[in-house]
Amino acid sequence: MKAVPQSKWEWFGHAGHFICGRWCRFHLATEVGKYFVSTVGLYVHPTRSGASERTEQEWLKDHPNGEEIGCGRFYETMVFPTGPKCDAEGCGCGMPVPVSHENLDFLGANAAGEARANHMLLCKKWASK
Repeated sequence: MKAVPQSKWEWFGHAGHFICGRWCRFHLATEVGKYFVSTVGLYVHPTRSGASERTEQEWLKDHPNGEEIGCGRFYETMVFPTGPKCDAEGCGCGMPVPVSHENLDFLGANAAGEARANHMLLCKKWASK
C-alpha cells in the first residue's frame, strides 16, 4: 500500500479527543488517510488555576505543562479510525468524528516538543498503513 503523502494530510484547529480537550492549551489534530491523529496537553482546568487570567498565569508559572491528563503524563497522542466529517449546525468544522473511541495507537509525553514529535511520528506511521 502506498503511503498518504503529507500534502494530503488535513490539519484541524480543535482538540480531537479527550473529554476535557476544551481546556487543553496544546492540541494538534490531523486526518491522515483513514486515520485521525490527535494530540492534547497543557491541560488547564479553570477550577484548578483560578478564576481570572492573572491567577491562571500565576498558576502556570508553577505548572508550566498544566495538569496531568493521564497517569504520569501531561500530553498524549492517540490514533483513531476516521468517521464522517463534522457538519454540526454552528460548527461544521469538517473535522472527522471518530467511529470508535478505542484508540489504535498511543504515545504519552511530558513536554510540548516531545508531544509534537510524537504527533508527527504517529502521522507518518499511520500514513503508511
